[in-house]
Amino acid sequence: MPVGKDGVFDSGVRAKPGEISLAHQGVLFLDELPEFARPTLEALRQPLETGRATVARANGHVTYPARVQLVAAMNPCRCGHLDDPAQACGRAPKCAADYQSKISGPLFDRIDLHVDVPAVKASDLSLPPPRETSAIVAARVARARGIQAARYAALTKPGHPTIRTNAEADGELLEKVAAPEAPGRALLTEAADRLRLSARGYHRVLRVARTLADMEGSDTVRRVHIAEALSYRRVVVR
Repeated sequence: MPVGKDGVFDSGVRAKPGEISLAHQGVLFLDELPEFARPTLEALRQPLETGRATVARANGHVTYPARVQLVAAMNPCRCGHLDDPAQACGRAPKCAADYQSKISGPLFDRIDLHVDVPAVKASDLSLPPPRETSAIVAARVARARGIQAARYAALTKPGHPTIRTNAEADGELLEKVAAPEAPGRALLTEAADRLRLSARGYHRVLRVARTLADMEGSDTVRRVHIAEALSYRRVVVR
C-alpha cells in the first residue's frame, strides 16, 4: 500500500491515493494519535474539512475523494497514568499538556466528539453485559442515517453534489436543517463566547446537535441537543 513520508499520500513522482483516500466513505482509525509525525497529522486537516485530498507534484495536482469518519485514540499523557491515583503521574499536569500539545489546535477543532474512556477494572469483567447490545445501537444509527438520507434527497437541487449525512451539510443548508429552537440558540451563542468557539467549531456543534436530534427522532434541534453537543467539545488541559 503506497504511503509516503507524510503517511497520507504516496511520496513518489506519480501521485497515488494514501490511507485517507483508501478509507473514503469509511472509517480511518488512528491509534496513539500523538505518536504520529506532525506532518502526517497536519496533512489530515484539508481532507477532514473538504472531503477531498489534493496532492501537489511537479507535473501537476491530483485530487482524490477523502470523505472519512476519523476515529482516533490516545492516552491522556505519555505514561498513561494521569487519572490513576494508584499510579499517579509524577509530572502532572505538565505531562498531559506536553503530550496533547503534539496535536495542533486546528486539528483538534476538526474532531467533533472528545470522550474520556476510563480504564477497565478487572472487577468490571465479571459484570453482566449491558442491556443495550451493539445490534440495538446499530439499528438506531441506521434509522438516523435513513432520516438524514431522506432529508437531503428532498433538499438537494438537481445537478448538485449528493449529500447523505449531516456531516456534509454546510452554509445555508446547515442553518436550514439544524437551526435550534430559541433556548438552544441562546445556549449556543453564550457557549460560543465563553468557550471561544471558532466559526468551524460553531458549525460542528450544530451538525452534532442535528444528529443527536435525529438519533432521538426529533424534528427540531432543542436546547438539550445543543448542550450535549457542546459537552463533546475538547476540554483544554491547563
